[in-house]
Amino acid sequence: MPLTLTSLTRFPVKSCRGEALSAASIEPWGIAGDRRWMAVDADGDQLTAREHPRLLLVRPTLRPDGGLELSSAGLPDLSVDVPSDGRSTPVRVWGTQVAAASASDAAHAWFSQVIGEPARLVYFDDPTRRRPNPRFARPDDSVSFADGYPLLIATTASLRALNDLILAGPLADQGPLPMVRFRPNVVVDGSEPWAEDGWRRVRIGAATFRAVKGCDRCVMTTIDPDTAAKGKEPIATLARHRRWDGKTWFGMNLLPDTPGAVIGVGDEVEIVESVAAPDGPPR
Repeated sequence: MPLTLTSLTRFPVKSCRGEALSAASIEPWGIAGDRRWMAVDADGDQLTAREHPRLLLVRPTLRPDGGLELSSAGLPDLSVDVPSDGRSTPVRVWGTQVAAASASDAAHAWFSQVIGEPARLVYFDDPTRRRPNPRFARPDDSVSFADGYPLLIATTASLRALNDLILAGPLADQGPLPMVRFRPNVVVDGSEPWAEDGWRRVRIGAATFRAVKGCDRCVMTTIDPDTAAKGKEPIATLARHRRWDGKTWFGMNLLPDTPGAVIGVGDEVEIVESVAAPDGPPR
């Protein structure tokens, strides 16, 4: 069965809802417009849905000029322009400090209401300032405000396999789970379950990517993106079946090799290079 790209998603604001796309341009730091915006606290540290689940209820729509249209229940809709005053502010993503541009006071106030404490919205005007882990990346690779790597790939076969395990386990009432829990940028159909663990180079349409590291999963996957309610799945089941190095694993991180290429839903997916799926962390 041929492999096919069945879903394409970008997340304009880190930890907020994603936008389903039919096609997207690939930039060195990921899908165009993906995670170029982020909420930070008064000290400049990232704010994510791990600690502030209501961020998952924020629906950002990316405008063609890079600005945002924001909506969330209980708040007025807000338009946010890309900062143009040339000033930067230091922010931290997982402890790494980078310079970003500060959004408007209205945007800060809006996100402060979402989170329930003082917050600011910032824009990553130059993603070349941030590098992925050099253990898995090249010196010229870069990444936006995504957790660690430009794109995340997942497969429908692995999600089905995981949901079968959840439904056969003690927390069956919490499943099955939708793919959105894992927030992948690209979803592939037609593979065997967990085959992606062994993928090393992937072609999607005209774009090629290095699959450099599995994605270790956190508590954010246990939050219902429609209600912000917390549960125990999928971490509980992943911990029984996909636990290595004290972490649980689902999906693979990608680095682009063909910036400027455009990919789209329905594109053929080719595994250019692979190894046997490892009996351990997918790296």
